Amino acid sequence: MVFKTLTFNGFEVAGVAENGEMAVSMFKEFSNKPKVILMDNRMPIKTGIEASKEILQIDKNVKIIFTSADITIKEEAISIGAFSFWDKPFMIDVLIDDIKKAFKCYDSCLSN
Repeated sequence: MVFKTLTFNGFEVAGVAENGEMAVSMFKEFSNKPKVILMDNRMPIKTGIEASKEILQIDKNVKIIFTSADITIKEEAISIGAFSFWDKPFMIDVLIDDIKKAFKCYDSCLSN
């Protein structure tokens, strides 16, 4: 559902990872790195926290938005550099607004 909603709202979805290890691998392989990543924490092989740490080591400017039912990791996600954290379930329009903010923030970080 989120994939269709994102594309309907004009966002290009570069890929969908089935687990944290795949998320890191996909990010490394992209020649044109995504500016914004939606991340869950509860994934096989590597958690979202672990994957996010590795991705942020590759590109500290990427904006990671956590969308997770695992509220216990909210503080840790923000402390490692996540742009924001949305508890599931969330309103999709709020997420869309946050993605737009993340893109603006990414662009302003690069221009400074």
